[in-house]
Amino acid sequence: MNPSPTSLQPAAAQPAGAVLDLGVGGMTCASCVGRVERALRKLPGVQEATVNLATESARIVFAPDAGLQDGATPEARARRAVRNAGYEPRDAAAAVDAAASSPWQGFGPVALGLLLSAPLVLPMLAGLFGLHWMPPAWVQCALATPVQFILGARFYKAGWHAARALSGNMDLLVALGTTAGWGLSVWLWATAHPGHEPHLYFEASAVVITLVLLGKWLEARAKQQTTAAIRALHALRPERAHLLTPDGEVDVPVAEVLVGDRLVVRPGERIPVDGTVAEGRTQVDESMLTGEPLPVPREPGAALTGGSINGDGRVVMQVTAVGAQTVLARIIHLVEDAQAAKAPIQRMVDQVSAVFVPAVLLIALLTLAGWLVAGHGLEAALIHAVAVLVIACPCALGLATPAAIMVGTGAAARHGILIKDAQALETAHRVRVVAFDKTGTLTAGRPRLTALKLAAGVDEAALLQAVAAVQGGSEHPLARAVVQAAQERGLALPGAEAVRAVPGSGTEGCALGRVLRIGSLRWMESMGADLGRLAAQAQALQQDGATVSAVAERSAGQDSPWVVQALMAFGDEPKPGAAEALATLRARGVRCVMVSGDNRGAAEAMARRLGLDPAAGEVWAEVLPQDKARVVRALQAGASAPGLNPAAQGRATVVAMVGDGVNDAPALAAADVGLAMGNGTDVAMHAAGITLMRGDPRLVAAALDISRRTVRKIRQNLFWAFVYNVAGVPLAALGYLSPVVAGAAMALSSVSVMANALLLRRWRV
Repeated sequence: MNPSPTSLQPAAAQPAGAVLDLGVGGMTCASCVGRVERALRKLPGVQEATVNLATESARIVFAPDAGLQDGATPEARARRAVRNAGYEPRDAAAAVDAAASSPWQGFGPVALGLLLSAPLVLPMLAGLFGLHWMPPAWVQCALATPVQFILGARFYKAGWHAARALSGNMDLLVALGTTAGWGLSVWLWATAHPGHEPHLYFEASAVVITLVLLGKWLEARAKQQTTAAIRALHALRPERAHLLTPDGEVDVPVAEVLVGDRLVVRPGERIPVDGTVAEGRTQVDESMLTGEPLPVPREPGAALTGGSINGDGRVVMQVTAVGAQTVLARIIHLVEDAQAAKAPIQRMVDQVSAVFVPAVLLIALLTLAGWLVAGHGLEAALIHAVAVLVIACPCALGLATPAAIMVGTGAAARHGILIKDAQALETAHRVRVVAFDKTGTLTAGRPRLTALKLAAGVDEAALLQAVAAVQGGSEHPLARAVVQAAQERGLALPGAEAVRAVPGSGTEGCALGRVLRIGSLRWMESMGADLGRLAAQAQALQQDGATVSAVAERSAGQDSPWVVQALMAFGDEPKPGAAEALATLRARGVRCVMVSGDNRGAAEAMARRLGLDPAAGEVWAEVLPQDKARVVRALQAGASAPGLNPAAQGRATVVAMVGDGVNDAPALAAADVGLAMGNGTDVAMHAAGITLMRGDPRLVAAALDISRRTVRKIRQNLFWAFVYNVAGVPLAALGYLSPVVAGAAMALSSVSVMANALLLRRWRV
């Protein structure tokens, strides 16, 4: 049940924009990332290729016609391109499996390097205490050579591939620098006068390689923690399920479960797939999916989500979704998408990295030439050039952004905030206006029929029965309220014919021989239906804060007029925490606006209960679904109140839209940041950049907060990555840093960037 698109369909069946996720082994710095991306983008049919150093993965988007060429699939060509670039293609799932391995895996070469380097370093440390002793030259060479050419073979291999491709990377810098130090030592040893012990630099080359290996190992350990969120989500999926058959319970692999199967879930077990409760009652812990700490009750007919933990009740569930269609699979897919994506700020880093290594090589040559011209001899000139090569490795630069994004999205996912793409994460902290849909977002979305006002001579029970029949198949909250009211009165729901939903207006259909239209007062007005004596009652109900719909009937023939037979008033309640959420956002300087299709009286009455001020332009009422995107664009243009000309307002504003329904999808897509309530529709979740899994408005402020903290970490990481290089390269060129110190500083820069990003794991809602 892996939702990641790790393989492609055959060319004939390939969908538009087919996506391939591929693991890439052997990358060490930002220059490696650029090199792999260039190699992949040269492939025929590739529309886009992005490479992530922190996850060691590539995501390639192929054009629909990227079919077979000479028998090679797009995946095969991508793998070959990665290998030809000097790196190891892997399955995307291998990265998760590798991250779950022992934290000491890969420490062997580091331990051997430390063991061989120690006799070279200890005499240097002893010199600080007045003890002057150094192993003979042959001993130094014997200790340093295995480190240089066996443990350091990876640098030569990767550096050679980079040089052959006329590009540079960290491995090339390390290979050039340490080889120069080792070669200089051999030359000084070979040309020394008999009886004279020259100062050799074997310890510098050996220690630099060992420190770089140590830094990469520490970096790999830190990466294991950054991928903890994905591994935790994968771990939620049980391996087996108890299938209920005519012969009793049979344990089967979850991969064999089909939609429609009946499964038994015992107390304390994880729910294997999505479904509904068929028998029994229980409480379910959904904290790993939604961040909600308290168990939620589940009765027959209630939904069950795969990966959540059953409480103390035995239940039988009916399977409704398996494999990639389950909620858990889609969550994993969303988090993987966010962690594989490249934030806009990373583009600037990529541009810097493209010229970084060639610039470092030039600076190293200038350093060598400068010291020679100054008359300090080849030995000193080479040592200072080596220090420049070693300290300038752009490892930290390549890790700065993806490491912070991985940890930030993982921390958010643990609290029920799913960030779909890195751009939404980077943009959310700049939001200055949040537009909320009303029903289902700020309110509970479970309105009740509070009043039914009838025209003269209308039978209440007969009309309610016909209206409920027409609206029986609708998922609209007001329609469900009508059906519930009819059921509470014991009215049977007959079949309805010619039922049609009119977006933004209402529903029409035929039931019990009556042709009805049920919808907004605005719709009634547009069709010429006169409210008559009910008009005053409609105004009074709206002033009391009720949402008012009308029922119109056509008595005979297509040309006969529509006659309003009744008014229906609905009342809803604010969501728990909605007022608190708005207050929190306002306290942070974010303007809050409610957008509703309700009449102005009902919308303003609810707004006041939530703490919003209609007089300050914080309520946009009577907005048709297709016009919500227009409201978002007006807010982006700086409109401060409904009806004002946005062109006359202030400067452009970053706007977030929060909604839960199909009608909100255009507005969610139009906003700078779309936030969908997880209890809403799939369409809304698809259109939004961020999904709030438990539908709590308080998570809006939390989503903006994790964005702010993640962007802060990115900037801190980039600052330190640049500082290490900008400060270190001149110091090394001027002779203030030895190659050993330069190697330690380079390794420290990568580890410090990862450690700083990991601080985000402490974030709490």
